[in-house]
Amino acid sequence: MSTVTLPDLPYAHDALAPHISKETLEYHHDKHHNAYVVKLNELIAGTDLAGKSLDEIILASAKDASKAGIFNQAAQVWNHTFYWNCMTPNGGGKPTGAVAAKIDEAFGSYEKFAEEFKNACVTQFGSGWGWLVADKVNGTVSIMKTSNAGTPMAEGKVALLTCDVWEHAYYIDFRNKRPDYVQTFLDKLVNWDYVNAKLAGQPAGVEH
Repeated sequence: MSTVTLPDLPYAHDALAPHISKETLEYHHDKHHNAYVVKLNELIAGTDLAGKSLDEIILASAKDASKAGIFNQAAQVWNHTFYWNCMTPNGGGKPTGAVAAKIDEAFGSYEKFAEEFKNACVTQFGSGWGWLVADKVNGTVSIMKTSNAGTPMAEGKVALLTCDVWEHAYYIDFRNKRPDYVQTFLDKLVNWDYVNAKLAGQPAGVEH
């Protein structure tokens, strides 16, 4: 039996249109995300990681060069599941609730946060992710970017929001215009209710 399964999207494939198309989600979720799940299960079959949670697999492989292949697949399964939940139909714009106060405290304004978040996403060379994260000790929020399968969990941070900047996330809809994709993500797609839930620690991980 597979240890890790592909989660359903939290909305219909056409729910984010016209910003992210049904075609993009069919390729990105049903093919790319699923491929990471299939490969991960192949890699952990018969090992001491079989039967572990996705979070446990990531933490056990993150700093172990001999498990780099496992980490890459597991982190990408986690990152993608998190990314889907970070978006919602009719989302985006200024946040409300606790995260709004955290953003104002850290960046001075939502506008400044949006500028810095977009810059992090746009300047991530090659494939990767832009993140809003929280410090586990003091709860301060900050922006980070990771390459390829990099994930804040491996750096001891709590992920609150992510934007996938691998080309397959946006190329069908935006071609090579990554800045336009990130701006649309901020203006039209961000699920601030989910971000607030992450900030509150409910639940601690992502569904998988």
